[in-house]
Amino acid sequence: MRDWLTHRVAAAPDATALVRAADGEAWTYADLDRLVEETAGRLASRGVDSGTHLGVHLSPRVGYVGLVHAAMRLGATLVPIGHQLTPREIGVRLDRADVDVLVCDAETQSTAVAGAAGTGIPILSVDAPTPPDATDESSGSDASEQSGSTDSTDSTDSTDSTDSTASNGLEDLNTPTDPEDSDVVTALHDADPEPVTTSTWDLEERLCVLFTSGTSGRPKAVEITAGNVLFSAIASAFRLGVHPDDRWLVTLPLHHAGGLSPIYRSALTGTTIVLREDFDPGEAADDIDRYDVTGVSLVPTMLTRMLDRRGTLSDSLRTVLLGGAPASERLIERCENYSVPVYPTYGMTETASQIATATPAEAFKNPETVGRPIFWTELTVIGDDGDPVERGETGELVVAGPTVSPGYYGDPEATAAATGDHGLHTGDVGRIDEDGRVHVINRLDDRIVTGGENVDPGEVAGILADHEAVREVAVLGLPDETWGERVGTLIVPADQPGPAEDSSNGEGGGGSSDASDEPDADASIDATADAGMDATDAADDTTDVTDSDATEPKATPGTDAERDPPIDERALLEYARERLSGFKIPRTIAYVEELPRTVSGTVDREAARDRLIEDGVDPSIPAAEFDRAGFEPADPEPVADTESDDASESDDASESDDASKSDPNDDSKSDPNDVSESEAGSDGADGTGDGSGDGTNGTETGDADPGGDAGADR
Repeated sequence: MRDWLTHRVAAAPDATALVRAADGEAWTYADLDRLVEETAGRLASRGVDSGTHLGVHLSPRVGYVGLVHAAMRLGATLVPIGHQLTPREIGVRLDRADVDVLVCDAETQSTAVAGAAGTGIPILSVDAPTPPDATDESSGSDASEQSGSTDSTDSTDSTDSTDSTASNGLEDLNTPTDPEDSDVVTALHDADPEPVTTSTWDLEERLCVLFTSGTSGRPKAVEITAGNVLFSAIASAFRLGVHPDDRWLVTLPLHHAGGLSPIYRSALTGTTIVLREDFDPGEAADDIDRYDVTGVSLVPTMLTRMLDRRGTLSDSLRTVLLGGAPASERLIERCENYSVPVYPTYGMTETASQIATATPAEAFKNPETVGRPIFWTELTVIGDDGDPVERGETGELVVAGPTVSPGYYGDPEATAAATGDHGLHTGDVGRIDEDGRVHVINRLDDRIVTGGENVDPGEVAGILADHEAVREVAVLGLPDETWGERVGTLIVPADQPGPAEDSSNGEGGGGSSDASDEPDADASIDATADAGMDATDAADDTTDVTDSDATEPKATPGTDAERDPPIDERALLEYARERLSGFKIPRTIAYVEELPRTVSGTVDREAARDRLIEDGVDPSIPAAEFDRAGFEPADPEPVADTESDDASESDDASESDDASKSDPNDDSKSDPNDVSESEAGSDGADGTGDGSGDGTNGTETGDADPGGDAGADR
């Protein structure tokens, strides 16, 4: 088969393919096809052809949609690189996916150049390249809006050009520029397009590579085939339904499966994409009404913010595909009360989107379920012995079917570890009830899901432990009313005398086990991928001991309300922010003389969590300086001890007065397994975590990124 846009334009050239939400400008499939043909020709002139791994490091924009289809037309493998990642995170992904050519824009040029430094990878810009001395070094690294922020005056979508193709939205690919503007980045549009021979695709060929991270903190490059996406689109259509006049609002970043999947699927179904270039809850809600949107993919935080701003959503909606993070029963009930057609879904990047999806009727009747597996998907629950369990019994969820990825690119060991006799191991614990509905209970690993984005504690711990002011550190997830979870860290200052001085083993009396060194047997989930996955009550794999067996943490002076921390918190967080995306930065910190440990030498997760809940405080840094976790709410801000004047009067819409604090008595929200620890001077995590500003894996969402990923995918 040829690329799907080629088939679609032959079948329905005059149907509307794309609407830009910012101004309402629209493209028919014939318009989009002409622009994609020219883009493909320009890429071909730069050496992109069948088999090329084409990295795309752009914020959401019309030009990105063109590149998605152009890559498929050329037979190239698309490799989306999150536009908010740091250079370190970008460099790891470029290497892991064997990227041959990287495309950026003016906003992401500086991080693209820094991330690709020393690799020899050619960099093409869809904008006029910025001279190196004029490039804003912070461009593209701000994660203050995890949904994908970009400037509304983006040159991608300027309509000043009189060129007939430029007026249709990809003028950023066609505007000439002086090649001497940059000696590092080349303008894509400087080369004349070459004639393109449309490639043909087999179902098993690699269509794209999406990133998710596992327990090792190393981003895994998930191979997604043309067949994976095709079967996922068909199965999703069977569950959600497809109408000829459907319009799907894309609000998730396009490096997430939740944002990318609708781009492919719209060409298959002949429906319309309404593309937002960033996420604002009020504006997104208004776009649904303004453009008669019938479907949208969201993570719970996004939907909650939209309802807070508008109370309900337009009655044009048929589908709100809700994934990327657990959806609370309160949110589901709120959707029922306000007639929001919510479809809670569970999925992952490795399955190209959904695994199971509940209809609104199922969700309202059984709000704790993510529904039944979608068509062609086989879901098995296995016990500790690896054998299937009886209906209703709990075990690990294992998935098989034509939507499941063939594996992790360049990582046969991870692929082998994640697969077994019954399929792909999801790393999630759940059950299938007597009626065939799937219930996801908790995770096997310790990943933190904050605002739909996946955070690997090992990565964060490794970065913090490398700072000179830190001797030991444990990183774990804490329950949060606004974001689901937030990142917390327990720190032993470097100048704090510790048990290592009296230990023959050098650190903490026995060499603590870093979670990043644990065998990675889970199928990782990106920021939009882990939809429906419960973020609480994760299994604790540390040795069970009595209180007398565990080493109790000892308090360090200066961590009370006086906020006189024993280290320079600003310097530490600035150090971390240079190396990590904003949503990974700790929001709660406590200091101890030593980390609490079990008799086996591992961190006592329960004790560490309890200590953070009891004594943890917000860093003495204004929140605005380091962004907030997950998807940044535009209005109202989740400010401690402040209630929104215009919040919904419904009890279901109420939020905690202090979203940054947890109730130490609320054991139901605890996640003792969400912890990793690393020690200064050790390798720790290699700092190569997901950073999606992933989910569906993920994610992202999934990332789901998130996770993680495609639980929030369409």
